Amino acid sequence: MRASGRLVAGASRRLRRVAGQAVAASVATTDPDARPLPPRRRPVGSPLVGRRFGPGPGLPVLAVAAVMVLIVAMLGIEQVTGINVLPDSLSAGLRQPPKKFPVLPASRPTDLAINKIDVRAPVHDVGIAADGTIAVPDAARAQEAGWYDQGPTPGQYGPAVIVGHVDTTSGPAVFHQLGELRSGDEIEVTRSDRSVAVFEVDSVDHFDKGRLPVDEVYGDFSRPGLRLITCGGRWVGGETGYSDNVVVFASLVKARGA
Repeated sequence: MRASGRLVAGASRRLRRVAGQAVAASVATTDPDARPLPPRRRPVGSPLVGRRFGPGPGLPVLAVAAVMVLIVAMLGIEQVTGINVLPDSLSAGLRQPPKKFPVLPASRPTDLAINKIDVRAPVHDVGIAADGTIAVPDAARAQEAGWYDQGPTPGQYGPAVIVGHVDTTSGPAVFHQLGELRSGDEIEVTRSDRSVAVFEVDSVDHFDKGRLPVDEVYGDFSRPGLRLITCGGRWVGGETGYSDNVVVFASLVKARGA
């Protein structure tokens, strides 16, 4: 376990180092042990709310109901768009709990399949580019994806990172439609041991290349995860190309042939 922990910590540090170079609400409840407050006398001549607005629930009840309707609506938005719009402190206990997951031994990825966007692509290894960033496939291999070989393999604890081009001068590339994925979509990664790791999309986010949240993208070693990364946003040209990174966050939910 100690050796495994050191490996995980080392992989986490490598990912964070490279990434660094690369580009509440609460509802008050009553105390059951507290004595009830004495009824407050209504000044003579002051109108009752019930008389003014008719019989029905009071304003506090309506306010709480409105908040709950808003929360349900925002959860619906998250389900449709895959974008988290509720703060974690408010949504804890409202979202579905994480699914159980297997943990797979190390085995490099060979193929990637995403039915939702009709992707079938071979995967080859990429390392660190000359400028210290995660390398990307050569333009001649724009229809292939690249697995960052200094991090976990898909199915191990931690975020396995697979990168790909969005387009080239000749047309769309392997991850051209990556931003269309939504929460719940499945991603299948075939590995060299012939097992298939099946991941489920948690969210799809756009990050300015100069403000990539390193810990959020590369720092979660609590379970086997997957990060698919490509370019997006505005075309700004030069060495930057597109202004943003599109990052798909996914979690391992099952495996076949393992």
